[in-house]
Amino acid sequence: MHPVTVTRGDSPLVLGFPHTGTYVPGDIRARLNGEGQLLRDTDWHIDALYRDLVPGVTCVAANFHRYVIDANRDPGGASLYPGQTTTGLIPQSTFDNAPIWREGQEPTKADTAARLTAWHRPYHAALEAELARVRARHGVAILYDCHSIRSVIPWLFDGTLPDFNIGTNEGATCAPALSDAVRARCTGSGRSTVLNGRFKGGWTTRQYGTPDAGIHTIQMELAQSSHLAREEPDFALDADKAEALRGVLKHILQDLIDLAPTLA
Repeated sequence: MHPVTVTRGDSPLVLGFPHTGTYVPGDIRARLNGEGQLLRDTDWHIDALYRDLVPGVTCVAANFHRYVIDANRDPGGASLYPGQTTTGLIPQSTFDNAPIWREGQEPTKADTAARLTAWHRPYHAALEAELARVRARHGVAILYDCHSIRSVIPWLFDGTLPDFNIGTNEGATCAPALSDAVRARCTGSGRSTVLNGRFKGGWTTRQYGTPDAGIHTIQMELAQSSHLAREEPDFALDADKAEALRGVLKHILQDLIDLAPTLA
């Protein structure tokens, strides 16, 4: 299994999919317990939600599951949210703080080093290459990092998550015009929306977001209740919910493409 799949487009917009992959090598899967093998914390159906919404976008998708190694975490292991509960570079538990590894089979430092080389770095090498290619062509590149999460997870946050959770690391990762446009589309849809709430953008958003150098990044964390029939196995997609959501997402992506020339 190749670590990453790249679909090239000719627009200034790049979509990142770090958590849609479900591939787990056999030797790693054997070390997961029953809970871990459910792959509960996958970004279920996110690739389908964004597929073919607007022409010309580039897509960079990790094929491996986040339980192998999380492509949206600092390779050095630093926490994205110091002082708050979160999962790490190789998660030890689910988002509900349930262990995912068989006793005595937890990943080691050697496992981390090997998985960084085999999975994490190839994904980011591909993402870096596409951002450089797009910026060279357009003078600017916009990375929209696609995510989802269950809407109620007490271990991570209180209450119910809004449908749209936009992250720009408090405005550091993109021009204000971009985050303003995204937020306007989201709120205009009548759906619950927050900018830089519980999710302010993961490592990918923060690592590549350098507006002065022509790379702008935004993370979109969708509550899975906005498009799933149920947020439990089998995590089935609700076709009606998905189609309604796709209409909003299409406008968001097109707005970003239309704004790109003003940033070059």
